[in-house]
Amino acid sequence: MYLYELLEPLEILDRIHDQDMPIEAIHYHSKKVQPQSLFVCIKGYLTDGHLYLQDAVNNGAGAAIVEDLNPSIKIPQFKVKNSRKALALLGHHFYKAPSEAITTIGITATNGKTTTSFMVNEILEAQGLDTGLMGTVVVKIKDSKEAATLTTPESLDVHANFYKMKEAGVSHCTMEVSSSALELERVTGVDFDVVALNNISREHIDQHGSFEAYYNFKASLIRNAKADALVVLNLDDPYSKALIQETKGQVFTYGVSDQSGDVYISDLDLSSGKASFMVHYKNQAIAYPIHLSIPGYHCVYNALVAITIAKALKIQPEIIQQGIQAFKGIERRFECIYDEDFKIYDDHFANAGNIQVTMETLDYMTYDKCHLIYAVRGSRGVTVNKENAEVMALWAKKIGLEEIIATTSKDYVTSKDVVTPEELEVFLEIMNKNHIKVILKDRLEEAIELGLKKIKEKDVMLLAGCQGMDYGAYVALNQLKKILPANKHQALLKPLKYRVAGLPEGITNE
Repeated sequence: MYLYELLEPLEILDRIHDQDMPIEAIHYHSKKVQPQSLFVCIKGYLTDGHLYLQDAVNNGAGAAIVEDLNPSIKIPQFKVKNSRKALALLGHHFYKAPSEAITTIGITATNGKTTTSFMVNEILEAQGLDTGLMGTVVVKIKDSKEAATLTTPESLDVHANFYKMKEAGVSHCTMEVSSSALELERVTGVDFDVVALNNISREHIDQHGSFEAYYNFKASLIRNAKADALVVLNLDDPYSKALIQETKGQVFTYGVSDQSGDVYISDLDLSSGKASFMVHYKNQAIAYPIHLSIPGYHCVYNALVAITIAKALKIQPEIIQQGIQAFKGIERRFECIYDEDFKIYDDHFANAGNIQVTMETLDYMTYDKCHLIYAVRGSRGVTVNKENAEVMALWAKKIGLEEIIATTSKDYVTSKDVVTPEELEVFLEIMNKNHIKVILKDRLEEAIELGLKKIKEKDVMLLAGCQGMDYGAYVALNQLKKILPANKHQALLKPLKYRVAGLPEGITNE
């Protein structure tokens, strides 16, 4: 594609060294630039792509999209108001609008995006469809999977993934859509056919500036839905429910407490920790049973979103049952990684809402003592860490948690996830205020080792935390490997076999 043709979707405010030329690729990382590339200078939280324009030129960039012109660099430069939006529009145009050829399902929420996305994918596969997934854990294109690095990839990568899906024959893609993705234009140009907002609670407040800003970014997925889109909303969540009148799309609603929607349930049974219930469709006499293979009250809502999306897509109840039954959970979402004389669960504990539902699930269960190994959330701000600590403190009293082994995971986190002194201070302050003993370890391996020394038969250990605990399962199971006899090693490490994240570099999951 030639440069001038590629620039057609953009509003160019100014230009220097103007010249048309063939363009073979678009890049936003200077180190990845190759000859005949267009380099897009985007301004991030930590750095500014304009600082690397000369490096991009040295690597072969033929032209650049900028917000600030640099006359001293002698390549064509085109000034735009927002280079992030420009990147998204360029990706959409360069890859020839690939999402328009795929039924695209966008799911946003504070909690449950990942689980819901995987449930929807299982239902679509039960229908016999070729599917794709983009989200926190994995990017999946039919049978091919690779670990994800962001909840929603950068816009250029999003459109590249859709192009790969289109070329591979994918008909339906389910996509997690984060508030950051909506703010940073990462899904601009994506043609969503189905959108859902499951729930809203406080998260990323420091990043977005306020809860109102966070909510409005989430809500934009619904408010901007096209007229023929299917819109799925939760009647039990006031923020989701409020959007019923704010979208042009065709609305489908669901609820557990509120039974006035298109999909609702009865006969909910959580006695085993794993829910079973009857699903009802509005104005239909026949209900059908659903049995979940994973524990937790929150999974009832995740399943209901997936069921409502499937109903909106006119998938039959028996196929929905097959898909839900096939879903066995995903890594780091209250995943049981060891179930012998004691149990070890692995959960990402992202925010106060997620902690609430995880602890609620523990409260349903029967065990002697709970051991919590918590990786303090790094570089996400004081507000999130304060709210996380407050919910942990509240539930600690309810489930009899006497101490927390906390870690800053300095042996595993990257620079963007380092725990700041202020984040650690607010966590410790809340724990001290609530008279909860904290044993603090700098290294994740030391924290887990201490927890394994304390655990006894019929106890439960929870490996809790986001990026700082991503390697927790690997560490814990390999520490157990040193203790248990060799004939148990293969079964012990089985939970790592299909992991796409949380494995040290150079370690495979074979």
